[in-house]
Amino acid sequence: MKLKIYLTTLLLVLLTASACTTYKNVPYLQQLTEGSTEWGQTKPQDVIYDARIMPNDLLTITVNASDREAGMPFNLLYPTGSLTGSSGIGAQSLQKYLVDYQGYINFPTVGMLQVQGMTRREAESAILSRISSNFKEMPIVIVSFSDYKISVLGEVAHPGTFTIPNEKVNVLQALSLAGDMTIYGKRDNVKIIREHANGEKEIIPVNLNDRNLLHSPNYYLHQNDVLYVEPNKAKAQGAEIGSATSLAFSGVSILITVVNLVLNLIK
Repeated sequence: MKLKIYLTTLLLVLLTASACTTYKNVPYLQQLTEGSTEWGQTKPQDVIYDARIMPNDLLTITVNASDREAGMPFNLLYPTGSLTGSSGIGAQSLQKYLVDYQGYINFPTVGMLQVQGMTRREAESAILSRISSNFKEMPIVIVSFSDYKISVLGEVAHPGTFTIPNEKVNVLQALSLAGDMTIYGKRDNVKIIREHANGEKEIIPVNLNDRNLLHSPNYYLHQNDVLYVEPNKAKAQGAEIGSATSLAFSGVSILITVVNLVLNLIK
């Protein structure tokens, strides 16, 4: 009977140790509490993220002016649906501008205009300076991304590609769009796969357990980034506990069964 109690206690200790070890790897931004130095503060190295235009981006450019006729050449329309009504006119949308591999767009009356590396505000200023002479009153130029997307793959509830309307998304927001990580996601080594304007690919590791992530330059994702959540060892082994603990659990379980059988036979 003492042997049975000893083995049962050993089994419980192994299970408790495994649960504690696993939990340490689960919470995001560990030790970030209201009493910590980071709470409610902005570190000097923090930089406000603003998306920059890259080759293959698709831009929507609107020129608003009091003189609508003067603005028409800059607000080109193209059909987006089938012809309807007696006029034969279908649905229409504003022309979108593809940034070529050299970073240029072909804008009406302006011609080739380089916008690569600019923020939206910088691109608006560049366009305004080139077209303002066509208007009696200064128009308003609005530039927006038509295809600002990020993808989330791996150990998340709903992997997929997501369109970001405000053109700004951080790593945690991206995970929330994908339904958050599963319990099998490796939180200390999430990977950002990024393609730069020159075509170079980069893999950036991110530790979601580290509270310093909030001040990292990789906290915000860029357009077309892919966030990949690698499975942890538990998922790879098909169990919620490590292989050593799993073997110990199985061994102790078998031993308890054998001891129970022997004790019953002795009785």
